[in-house]
Amino acid sequence: MRRSRVVAVLAAGGLAVAGCSAPGPAEVTFYADGHTIRVGPIGNCDITTGVCAADPGAAGTLKVRPGRSVQISVPKEVAETPWKITAQYVNGKGEPQPLKEDIITSRDRYAYTVTPPAKDDQIVVVEIAQATVISRTGDPNDAEPITTALWSLQVRPS
Repeated sequence: MRRSRVVAVLAAGGLAVAGCSAPGPAEVTFYADGHTIRVGPIGNCDITTGVCAADPGAAGTLKVRPGRSVQISVPKEVAETPWKITAQYVNGKGEPQPLKEDIITSRDRYAYTVTPPAKDDQIVVVEIAQATVISRTGDPNDAEPITTALWSLQVRPS
């Protein structure tokens, strides 16, 4: 009986510690063709400490038919910063098309839809880059965006 109490106390303590752990990196949600995937960043940096981490295996994969859109949903910690969407396409012949980029600076936009330029174009990659704007001199006129996190979706044609 004493052993079962010890096990119960240890189990409860483990749950308490797990509940107090720091949250992991922000996840971005991608939705297309009836399927959803949440992905963590493939790379992120803490600009206050200079510590960066890479996780190439965090890239997500979805099957998407040609001409179909990919919807993106970002969490508050991304929406409240500048973020950039980069989409890569191929045309109906499989030829790479120019990258499509859009920068979101409103600090209140949580969603974005990537739509192929033509009905037979295939989205192949969608990436989200979170930025922090810093000035090395303290002068706001020379501030520049620095990428602090990157999420990636690889698309498989279906």
